[in-house]
Amino acid sequence: MGDSTPMGKIVRRALTACRLRTTDYIQSLFVRAVCIASLSLTAQFVSAASHTVVISGLGGEPQYEERFRANADEIARIAEGLAEAPGQVVRLVGADATRDAIRRELKALAERAKPDDFVTIVLIGHGTYDGEEYRFNIPGRDITGSELRELLGAIRAQEQLIVNTTSASGATIEQWKQPGRVIITATKSGGERTATRFAQYWAQALRDGAADANKDEIVTASEAYEYASRQVAAAFEADIALATEHARIEGGDAAAKFTVARLGAAAVLATDPEVQALLAQRAVLEGDIEAIKARRDLLSDQDYYDELEAVLVKFARLQREIDAKQPLPQVSP
Repeated sequence: MGDSTPMGKIVRRALTACRLRTTDYIQSLFVRAVCIASLSLTAQFVSAASHTVVISGLGGEPQYEERFRANADEIARIAEGLAEAPGQVVRLVGADATRDAIRRELKALAERAKPDDFVTIVLIGHGTYDGEEYRFNIPGRDITGSELRELLGAIRAQEQLIVNTTSASGATIEQWKQPGRVIITATKSGGERTATRFAQYWAQALRDGAADANKDEIVTASEAYEYASRQVAAAFEADIALATEHARIEGGDAAAKFTVARLGAAAVLATDPEVQALLAQRAVLEGDIEAIKARRDLLSDQDYYDELEAVLVKFARLQREIDAKQPLPQVSP
């Protein structure tokens, strides 16, 4: 994940504490354990990978085909800014978004996504609901909500964001919800069946500073949801039309911590070649941390904390170098 997340502050606070310690403070196992726990949590957080699958189904009409493709392209492009390596963003659009292709890509995602990773899946297009089963309209045989639930359930990542922007998408919330998963739908129920506008405003939220409510140059799922919802309502009002879609969110607390886009300095930081080199060094230190943790039962408390602290302080100093490449913005209280 990004180095401009609030978790980065834990590293800097812990490093400051380590530098200000007195001799007695150094000997305090409890204080050292707190310092180590904070750094260890950060190391685990920043080593997580971000995976995104964007699927755009059938438009049915040229105007929808063009709109859905454009939305999918933009969302996938922005997701690449969060990815740590090639292949972590998958895009299936139009004729490529077949049932077999969707099943293949979601199964592959289940194989490569680790428990600590972040997974985002975005569905764009038309959906239907007959009172019993939701269907996502794609080339050939539609894929059902039940099939998608099974495929999503196989993904091990504990942090998941599902953004279903299709018509009738509200029918999937109860079917797909589970602990650790944020679900956002363009409609409040399966009864709202008109083509939706939510996807275009979700894409807009990922690149528009207006969606960044606290001005920390990071757009969270919660901020993107609020922005897109407001824009949809404003669009209907501008058209003097009755709103035919009302977005919903499940798992809102987790949504406030789920990064979906970086803006400005935060985006530059993620793509800077020098920062990438530092990140490679950090990956080595993360491996060292895991190796020490794996030997926990073989070490005394004193030796364990000594070894772990030595690596974690290096980790914190390296993190400070990464942050220095681009100062972090001030976060509104």
